[in-house]
Amino acid sequence: MTTTSTPRIAGEHHFRTHDGESLFYRHWPATGGARRGAVLLFHRGHEHGARMAHLVDELDLPDFDFFAWDARGHGRSPGQRGHSPSFAHSVRDVQTFVEHIAAQHGVAEQDMHVVAQSVGAVLIATWAHDYAPKVRGLTLASPAFKVKLYVPFARPGLALMHKLRGLFFVNSYVKPKFLTHDPARIASYQADPLITRPIAVNILLDLYEAAERVVDDAQAIVLPTQLLISGADWVVHHGPQHRFFERLGSRVKEKLELPGFFHDTLGERDRAGAVAAVRGFVLRLFDAPPEPVDLRGADRQGFTADEARALAAPLPALSPRGLYWAATRAGLRLGGRLSKGIALGHATGFDSGSTLDYVYRNAPAGAPVIGRLIDKTYLDSIGWRGIRQRKLHVEELLREAMARLATDGREVRLMDIAAGHGRYVLDAVAGSAVAPASILLRDYSDINVRDGQRLIAERGLQDTARFVQADAFDRASLAAVMPRPTLAVVSGLYELFPDNEMVARSLDGVANAVEPGGYLVYTGQPWHPQLEMIARALTSHRQGQAWVMRRRTQAEMDQLVQAAGFRKIAQRVDRWGIFTVSLAQKA
Repeated sequence: MTTTSTPRIAGEHHFRTHDGESLFYRHWPATGGARRGAVLLFHRGHEHGARMAHLVDELDLPDFDFFAWDARGHGRSPGQRGHSPSFAHSVRDVQTFVEHIAAQHGVAEQDMHVVAQSVGAVLIATWAHDYAPKVRGLTLASPAFKVKLYVPFARPGLALMHKLRGLFFVNSYVKPKFLTHDPARIASYQADPLITRPIAVNILLDLYEAAERVVDDAQAIVLPTQLLISGADWVVHHGPQHRFFERLGSRVKEKLELPGFFHDTLGERDRAGAVAAVRGFVLRLFDAPPEPVDLRGADRQGFTADEARALAAPLPALSPRGLYWAATRAGLRLGGRLSKGIALGHATGFDSGSTLDYVYRNAPAGAPVIGRLIDKTYLDSIGWRGIRQRKLHVEELLREAMARLATDGREVRLMDIAAGHGRYVLDAVAGSAVAPASILLRDYSDINVRDGQRLIAERGLQDTARFVQADAFDRASLAAVMPRPTLAVVSGLYELFPDNEMVARSLDGVANAVEPGGYLVYTGQPWHPQLEMIARALTSHRQGQAWVMRRRTQAEMDQLVQAAGFRKIAQRVDRWGIFTVSLAQKA
């Protein structure tokens, strides 16, 4: 495919990632009049940004800037070839890149459109799910939701080898003639010294896990999305691509199937029609921006509401599932006689402040040997590992907010509206170079207040911190807090209550309390791999009721916070995509 216009020239740049790496990217400035927006290009696995550079001219969008990165471990970016510490690491790199473009090139997030291929498309789909960005739209070409490994039991075999051997690399079996019919693309692939044939086994395994999660939960993605499917793809399976499209929560979505196309969809010989479709999709979104999907009523109508209702419905006692969960509950009752953590969960609720403080401390206890072993297994469950990572992320963003306030010459007056025992707040303060003027911890439970006051005394913070019993959903009580906080935090609370009206009432009280320009740290739980186990086998702090959780997608949680008058400016998420922590500023 050729173009008649003068080719654009790319500028070469670097941006700093969250962990200090300097990743390479190319920037093609708009050549038209006033810039309308930007198109971000994300390459497939093994390749680099220059392999998508042809699209800058072929898309024929002179009023748009173009950006293309080299992912870490690829092209001209640093790192061991084909390696990243985790797939989630690379997803966060996407977020950092977007933030960099907004800050350094002046392109607002809502004026960006993302085009991504293969592994890059899975990165972008995961980013859209976990971070709920507000970009104009997505074009995903042949997303690698399920790679064709061709060897029976290859995935469990790789997982076992990874566990036994640690990090190793798997070389790509794909020859360029199976990627495209374009002779020029085949030749350039063969001659390109920056092609990365190996992929780290941890990334290959993480890719599968992230893809399964995103396909299963695609309803959480509400951005306008265009999906291109190569009809003769030798590299990835079609089934998950179609399931992803069917489940997308987007009001605006379109699917284009391309018969005979190999995996390099936008690098195929006869790609002109596909490229024209991408161009048309981008222009439609910028000519007539669609209304965002309003998720504030998702507690009444929507897939997470349906999911929660199904989890709350009792099972027939003698059905296979009913018997299975009855046996699980019996096993937990037995475990509670031996494991201190399980016993505490039965006594106070597995979602109680006392249980969370025990999980934070992560010190297995119980009957000698067997009890401690059971407790260690309990504390090592993926949900509790995610909770401990959430604590670290809360502390990180609290310290960031405190530093921002200090830079602006403002006092740090910190309020936690449902603090549990308050450990994460006090740990954040202990690790900060900024000393708060005051700390107000609130909680509804008298047990949490008692134990939190003891923790304040142990830290010697009686002159700065106080703990009071109060209702986090009492709007008037929150709004009346004096002195007015400049930093509020709500961690692990809203996830326990499905009703968005309650959450909105609480957030409104927080917004009335926090000074203009102040900050809010809030948590979310957009996904969880153990929802049914929690609902069928664990009890909550509410008088022994079943612990049934309604997930809030990140987009839903962010909309509730925005409606209260806050603007999200940063986010963290654990590597499993379970718990998020966000920092927002009051307008």
